[in-house]
Amino acid sequence: MDKKTVIKKLEENCKIIKNISPEELREIAKPMETTTEFGSASYVTKIRNRSAKKTFIVPEIKLGIKQTPIKEKEAEELAEKVFEYLNDKELIQINKTMCLNPKNEIECRLYVSKEQAKLAFMWNYMLYPSKEKEPEMISIHVPEWPETKIFCYPKQKITFCLGSDYFGEVKKSFLRMGMLFHKEKTKGLGLHAGSKLLKVKNKNNELQEVGFIMFGLSGTGKTTLTIHNHELTGEEGVSIRQDDVVFMDEKGFCAGTEFGFFIKTEGLDESQKVLYEASVKPTAIFENVKVSENGKVDFKNLELTANGRGVLPRDSVEGAEKEIDLEKAHKIIFITRREDIVPVIAKLTPEQAAAYFMLGESIETSAGDPTKAGQSKREVGTNPFITGKEEDEGNRLYEILKNNKDIECFVMNTGGIGRTGFEKGKNISIKLSTDIMKFIAQGKIEWKKDSNWNYLVPKGIEGIDFSEFDPANYYSKEEFEEKVNKLLEERKQWLAQFPGLKKEIVESIYK
Repeated sequence: MDKKTVIKKLEENCKIIKNISPEELREIAKPMETTTEFGSASYVTKIRNRSAKKTFIVPEIKLGIKQTPIKEKEAEELAEKVFEYLNDKELIQINKTMCLNPKNEIECRLYVSKEQAKLAFMWNYMLYPSKEKEPEMISIHVPEWPETKIFCYPKQKITFCLGSDYFGEVKKSFLRMGMLFHKEKTKGLGLHAGSKLLKVKNKNNELQEVGFIMFGLSGTGKTTLTIHNHELTGEEGVSIRQDDVVFMDEKGFCAGTEFGFFIKTEGLDESQKVLYEASVKPTAIFENVKVSENGKVDFKNLELTANGRGVLPRDSVEGAEKEIDLEKAHKIIFITRREDIVPVIAKLTPEQAAAYFMLGESIETSAGDPTKAGQSKREVGTNPFITGKEEDEGNRLYEILKNNKDIECFVMNTGGIGRTGFEKGKNISIKLSTDIMKFIAQGKIEWKKDSNWNYLVPKGIEGIDFSEFDPANYYSKEEFEEKVNKLLEERKQWLAQFPGLKKEIVESIYK
């Protein structure tokens, strides 16, 4: 299977609709639209989350332990059935470019059944105008297929997505291959991370720019933290770069990939100022958000799903400048959402940072597997879209961090502390998380070694009583020790799955 063959088969046998404007795409998708009170388009889909368990990769390269292979013969036979089905069918073709930086840009092409024009309409706002070159990545989406199955050819960067009308599959089909493309072509990594620049006054009252990238699974607050303004005003401020995937090189430069933002809308309200204001503009596009017949939008109504989504064009988001690249990731934050003994913030060594990248600790959300929402989860790099051996990525990140000693790494908990103990526990607010990021940028946090782990935790931050967030305060001594040992054992077992991971990375998690 190669791109030229795929293009030839489709061109010869299908009715390809090309060079179509966003307005025309919306008009074709009108029968599926509910128009909101804001004048924006809203759609309801049959499939309402990614079909991770139904995603397969043709083993043209060495796969990791978390990827499911499909025999090449089986994939070829299914692809032929798809081509046969599409004979004389109408397909919409959209060409777009991933990345703005010429060194990183990738030409992408989407084919989607005309009946699902809404997918093309939404994806049109995610990437940049085509450079009119031959596509380096192709995705073929047939949502009406009777069985849900996604399969990919990693060498040729071809994806077939069958039986899913969920927009996330379109978006991620390209990002999955884009991250692999970057890893193969450079000494860097494609990362499931948001990026932003904070312009702040440091403790010496000097204005400086600090680049952040933030890792996090869907639903852990990555987009919220990426798009937040941190209440910085005047000379200080925020420049939002990316909310989902960046391409990092060996020097810490992070290329942005997308024009648009793909947000979770669950519980969205005015307290999330930047996201909310962009979401109530007519340029937003919603998927599986509760909208009444008269167009009233209810972000708190989860009857359809807790995984309601919105596409926001970049120019509708306050603080999102045209620039999408980050000259340097000075600070790396691994976002987790836990409820017990993980501190609000901890500072990591390069070895620990690589370990936490491999651990990818959080909880499952409705964006992944809604049947397990709330349960403990680990995902290497908080990235369900890694293609290839996972330990290769952990080792490569470790090398980048060792060679860039000015990059500092942290793990941040956006869930709660002690909420499984005999006390009520403490919720971690969005304001606390965003304030901590600001204080990290300003260099205003004093650190001390944690008595139970090797990482550093805050000794003090002006205006914050950290005794309220000490996990040990919410458990008996015996119960706390039991939880520490249990978590340590879980981490050891998880990392043991990756025999190629460097020894110093594994040993960095020991007490």
